[in-house]
This record gives sequence, C-alpha cells and structure tokens, in this order.
Amino acid sequence: MEHIYENGIRVTRETAGDEVRRVRLEEIDDPADLRDLSVEQLEDLAGQIRDFLVDLAATRGGHFASSLGTVELTLAVHYVYRTPEDRVVWDVGHQAYVHKLLTGRRDRLHTIRQYGGLSGFLKRSESPYDVFGAGHASTAPSAAFGFCTAHELLGDDERKTVAIIGDGAMTGGLAFEALNNAGSTQRDFLVILNDNAMSISPNVGAVAHYLTTLTTHPYYRRMKSDIYHVLEKLPRVGESMTEFARRLERGVKGALVPGALFQALGFHYLGPIDGHDLDELIPVLQKIRARRGEGPVLLHVLTHKGKGYDLAEKDPLKWHGVKPFDRETGRARAAAKPAAAPSWTEVFSDVMLEAAERHDRLVAITAAMAPGTGLSRFKERFPERFFDVGIAEGHGVTFACGLAAEGLRPVCAIYSTFLQRAFDMLIHDCALQKLPVIFAMDRGGLVGADGPTHHGTFDLAYMRMIPGMVVAAPRDADELADLLETALHHDGPFALRYPRDQVPAPRSRAPRVLEIGRWEIVRDGPRRVVLLAVGAMVGVAEQAADLLAGEGIGATVVNARFVKPLDLTMLGDLAREADVIVTLEEGVRCGGFGSAVQEALLDHDLGHGVRLVVRALPDRFVEHGSREQLLADVGLTAADTADAIRRALAGNRDQREA
Repeated sequence: MEHIYENGIRVTRETAGDEVRRVRLEEIDDPADLRDLSVEQLEDLAGQIRDFLVDLAATRGGHFASSLGTVELTLAVHYVYRTPEDRVVWDVGHQAYVHKLLTGRRDRLHTIRQYGGLSGFLKRSESPYDVFGAGHASTAPSAAFGFCTAHELLGDDERKTVAIIGDGAMTGGLAFEALNNAGSTQRDFLVILNDNAMSISPNVGAVAHYLTTLTTHPYYRRMKSDIYHVLEKLPRVGESMTEFARRLERGVKGALVPGALFQALGFHYLGPIDGHDLDELIPVLQKIRARRGEGPVLLHVLTHKGKGYDLAEKDPLKWHGVKPFDRETGRARAAAKPAAAPSWTEVFSDVMLEAAERHDRLVAITAAMAPGTGLSRFKERFPERFFDVGIAEGHGVTFACGLAAEGLRPVCAIYSTFLQRAFDMLIHDCALQKLPVIFAMDRGGLVGADGPTHHGTFDLAYMRMIPGMVVAAPRDADELADLLETALHHDGPFALRYPRDQVPAPRSRAPRVLEIGRWEIVRDGPRRVVLLAVGAMVGVAEQAADLLAGEGIGATVVNARFVKPLDLTMLGDLAREADVIVTLEEGVRCGGFGSAVQEALLDHDLGHGVRLVVRALPDRFVEHGSREQLLADVGLTAADTADAIRRALAGNRDQREA
C-alpha cells in the first residue's frame, strides 16, 4: 500500500500485488464490524474516516483537530475492547467524533451541534456506547474507576474499563485525585493518556513540561539522529536492522523519560508509543486487556492534533473548532457578514488592556482559555501579569485569593460553566475572607451549540447566595467597562457576567465608577407594567415594551444591572405604583434574580397587591442549538414576554371583577 495526500488529507491506495479487500466506511455500523479486519484494512479505513471528518467539518463545522488526532487510537480501542460491554470513558468529547462515527451514528453526524441533532459531546441518552457524558475536562479517570469498582462489586470480572484522557486534562487536579485513589488498588483499569501537547491552547505547567520532555530531550534527539546517521551508511540495511533501530529508539525513550510519576502513583506505566501506528497500538492493548488482577495501567500514547489534514497539523489551535470551510484552501466557505458590533469577549479584551494601563496592580488569570476569554492580547502586552493555571479552576480561584491577600487586584476570566468547579473556593477562600477578586464570567446564559454542559445558566443563582458577593451584569459595552472599573474600586469579591454574543453597540465613552446596587431606568413609561431586566435581557424587555406600546399598554423598563445587592429604593418606588412587575434573566429560575426580587418584596413589605411574573430558564437542562432557537425554546423572547404580561394584566382584571 502507499500513502498519498489528496485535498490536504492522507489517504491510502492499494498498489499492484495487494490482495487486501477494501472495506468501505459505509459497511461499519458497529464496532464489532471492525474485529475481523486486518491492520491493513484498518489503516485504509483510517484514511476514509479522515476524509469523512474533513468533509463533515468543511460543511458543518465543529470540533475538528482533536478528532483527526484520535482516528487510529479510536479504531484500536474498539478493535480490541468489546464495547459497549467493556466500558470506554472519553474525557470531554472533543476527541470523540470518530467514536460516534463507529458506533452507529454515521448517518446522523451531519446534525452534530445543531438544534435537535447529535450532541458535540458524549451523552448517555444518545447511545449505549456513550457510557459517561462529559463536557468538562479531567473527569474520565474518576468515572472509569467507578465503573471498574462497580464491576468488581457486582461480580462482573470479564468486563474491562478504559479511560481516555488528553494531556491537557491532566493539568486538572481531579485527574490526579482519581489516579491517586485507583493506584492504591489492584483493579484492572486502563488509563490511556492521549498526549498531543495541547488542550485547546498549548498546555502549561509542570505536568505538561514533564510529558513534553520526551520529544525535546537533547540526548534523545541527538542519539536518535546518530542512530539513523550510522544506519544510512551501512550497505543493504535490511528489515531486521530497521526493526533493531525502532527497538533501540523505544528503549532510549524509556530510559530517558520513564513514567516515574505514574509509577509512584501505583500505575504500571507503558509507553510512550505512537498513537498513529496500529501495528504498535493493537498488540499493546491486547496484552493489557488480557491482564488479570495485576493493577491499573497507564498507557502513554503520542498523537498529533489535526493529523492527516496539513492545515490543521500546522495550526491545531486555529483548527480546534471550525466553521464551514473550503477543504482545499481552508478558507471560510462564505465571507462572514461584518458584525454590527464586537462580541462581549472582544469588548472585555479591550477593557482589560485599558484597565491594566490605569491600574498597575491588576493581574489576569485564566484556566487554559486565554483566547476564549479574550486574554491573548493581555498576555502579549503584560506577560508578567498574566497567569494561565491550566484546567484547574479551583486552584485558579484560590491562587487569585493569595494574590489579592497581598494587595494585587486579580481578575479571574473563566467561563461561567467552568467556574462552577470552583464553588467551594468562591465561598471558603474568597468571600469568607472578603478578598477583592473579580470574577469575569464569560458565556453567561445560553451559549448555543455546545449545549447543556457549557450553558452558563447557574451563575446568578450560585453567586447570589454567597455572602458579600456583588453580582452584576452589563447591558452594553459601555456598562461592561463601567462595571469592571467599579469592581476595581470595590474592596471585596465582585462577579461580572456577560453572554456569548455581540454587544448591542460598540463603546462610546470612557468608563466610570457606578454606585453599587443602583439600577437604571432605560425606558420611563407608565408604571402600571414594570420590566426588571438583567444584562442581555434588557434588549428583550425593550422589544417587549415596544410590542405592548402598539396595543396601548405602556411600560417602564429597568436595567437591573446589580443582581446583588438589589436597588431596594427603586424597587419600592416602582412596586407602589405597578400592577405587574416582570423580571427577566437568562439564568435558572430557582434562586436567581426573580427569586431575589420576590424575597425583597416579602421581606421589606413592598408592593401590596402587585403581581410578580418571573421570566427565567425552566427547571431542566436546555439542549444545544443557536442562541435564538434556545431563547424561543425556553420562552424568553420579546413576544413570549409580551404574552406573559398580557396574561398577567388579564388575571388582575379578572380578580378585580370577581
């Protein structure tokens, strides 16, 4: 067989004399279909899979480079292990598109990350092969060890368990908690460390350095070069000498970079091995699966993110997640329409740079998401004031608390959904000690195609319950700058959340310090109907007021930019005149802004006879889709809000008539 590139991807072609029957990808409906194939057929199938993935990403977009890097690894695991009876637990799911492809979802993969379609992550309700769902990193070893332990307790000794985790996720402490626990047992449990030197961005920290030592060690590189230099000079180098060279190279790797860290944790360490070499992967996995009662194993596999598509190999960060593109050139299929305004993340990026110029004690912290949180430019401009802690949000928060305790002003820029992982640190390390840490929570609310694992729907509720925490949400770009400046002048913890979307309009002025707890009337109309809106919902409230105005129903719209503390003075004034007060928030109803207003009305005896209508997310996990589709799905559009107000007014009229 020969390997060539077509349209930027490596494909396999049969050469004269080959008698291997080509198995087409369309014939694979189940992993069991793989197990009678030869290695040559699997290699050819790997080329077809890459071709399929490139076509899929080019037409639909999605997570791309990670899955290209795990083609052979996924084939080998499903070839050796008897899934789904054997349990294979994937960490996150960015790397699991091939897994979905091989487990009966090929014909639906074009719906991935679309409303009503397949999830971009693993999902138990989607397939029996998705034994554990996850959208947050570092969970696979813990879950898989739970599966393994359950098998032992249930007397199911023949069932095997595999966790597949990326080296980026190994920067998260949860992974090491699991390894520490599992290593103290003799349970048969395999952890495959898929090492491509990246999570989304290049990895940081001592663990990443430890793993990359393998390919950067000068003695290893020099010895490898010397070996092949000598072999080139030998006449008629036969296959035996080539095999000798390969064995010698593997021995050098093992001698220079032993898995001492993992062995110390109680694991049998194997590797590193080439994660794209099925001739090497399959026999190793077969031997591991045959083990009985010899304890857990960590198999270190080296892969290349973006493997097989040359543009993704050269720039895996850019090609981690993509929009539709031309597969030959890599260019976007259609030029995107210029945005009327920048994204909230872009505004935050600008605001942070400006604030850092004014405040020399401001520092920025992120958890492996510098580009996603808009801090890449901050990192370039102020490298000594930028800290990436890896996928370790809890550590990041407590680290920020230490900085704050010594007089610095840390800004933790972490996605809302990921900050949930640091909940104890928010309470115990930050708020209890009244430390001035600013939490910039990007992706607050419904985030779109990433779905329920990534929606930032709980932040208003979980931040509001923490004593001493100021909780705020801007309605526009200017107010985002105002609130960050306000937070920098506040001597205590401050949470600032904003959505994944474009701002309503670009910035128009310099930032100013706001009075904490003071709301703003943005539409001063009749007080019979009052809409109290948080953040991005202010625009929805104004649209709803416009709809009602066309019917002769006037309304007042309030920018309730502070969820905690509430503006009790304004709330009391409005409640005395209003028939209906409507709260709007893009967060969970339980414990959110609407709950806060209800508590205030009762606790402070405000608004006798006023009807309160709470508009928030329902008590369920919201699926994936575009933000517009999801807002319609949960009833948070302007039309839905206007309907709710009409019903409330009709209910009040019926009560009076009764």
